[in-house]
Amino acid sequence: MLRFVFRRLIAMVLTLWAVSFVAFAIIQLPPGDYLTTYLATLSSNGDRVDPATIEALRQQYGFGEPYIVQYWKWISGILGRGDFGQSFEWKAPVTTLIWGRLGNSILVEGLAVLVMWFIALPIGIYVAVKKYSLGDYLATVAGFIGLAIPNFLLALLLMYLSFVWFGTTIGGLFSSEFENARWSLPRLWDFFSHAWAPILVLATAGTAELIRILRANLLDELKKPYVTTARAKGLPEWKVVLKYPVRVALNPLVSTIGWLLPALVSSSVIVSVVLNLPTAGPLLLRSLTSQDMYLAGAIIMLLGVLTVIGTLISDLLLAWIDPRIRYGSK
Repeated sequence: MLRFVFRRLIAMVLTLWAVSFVAFAIIQLPPGDYLTTYLATLSSNGDRVDPATIEALRQQYGFGEPYIVQYWKWISGILGRGDFGQSFEWKAPVTTLIWGRLGNSILVEGLAVLVMWFIALPIGIYVAVKKYSLGDYLATVAGFIGLAIPNFLLALLLMYLSFVWFGTTIGGLFSSEFENARWSLPRLWDFFSHAWAPILVLATAGTAELIRILRANLLDELKKPYVTTARAKGLPEWKVVLKYPVRVALNPLVSTIGWLLPALVSSSVIVSVVLNLPTAGPLLLRSLTSQDMYLAGAIIMLLGVLTVIGTLISDLLLAWIDPRIRYGSK
């Protein structure tokens, strides 16, 4: 098991290096740079900038340097000082911009993942055991609706119903009086009174998908001879289902943990804009459109960190659930 974990940690380091290199390159693929976008904005407003000032800014930001030099300055600052660079647009250190928003993203998306699993597991097991029952058909219809409705449309619908029926708005994560307050029970209650909407919206499609996957996998397992043998030996039905078939059917679900959080962050960009959420999604979108390369690169890099950490967690859970993986890794 230790050798299994060690191999995964080595792969994590190499993957993070590759993610940082490729992400920094992709950010610079569009023609021009942040300065080009900035000058275009000034020109559209009727302002003019002296060419000497433009050249001075280009030298100040290092836009004239080769890609490898820019990448080395950025990655060495991260590894040596924990410095992700300076945001061109916000004129502030990247770390001060992203930590609070990234924490909000992890909190909201993490709760959405918990809600997805909490709902999908019992329903997925039920609809597999009670195949072609009324509950199975209802879950199937609800799942198709959940997959078909875009997240942003569901967010708009919840905002409308909340305002019409209750006279309240559900935008943001905190009320104005709790936005910069310290964590306490009243602030926690205020957070959940706002966060239920984005958590529900983000969990809808994922829950429907997990139910369908678990149902299909569990139906395949319940047809296998070892399940028939367990029933013939007189084991209780709940033990027959939960002892081995469910554990095997969970393998594909557990393997998705690695990309689940980054997928939720990327899919929540429009939802965050609609609900005015202070998360990393809108900040990433704005940094990409303005070509703020250090800010965009830092967010993409941290999403890569979440991915490899999630992949490690899913590998460890798979090794725990499935002995074939654990013993096969020795």
